[in-house]
Amino acid sequence: MQIRDGQMIEIVYMDKLGNLSQRKIEVVGIRDGRLRAHCLTAGAPRVFIVANILAWRRVGEKRYA
Repeated sequence: MQIRDGQMIEIVYMDKLGNLSQRKIEVVGIRDGRLRAHCLTAGAPRVFIVANILAWRRVGEKRYA
């Protein structure tokens, strides 16, 4: 599976302080190790470091990749 622009996905993410969060996002683009998205959980645009995405799945799937 590959993350693509426009996908709605759910991620498990670790921030720079080591805090974990689970978020639903709509992918805007991926470049230079960063994923730009609209975070549906926060209701705002966010940038995620791809290496810090611990697990992800398309919204509606039953398993994480």
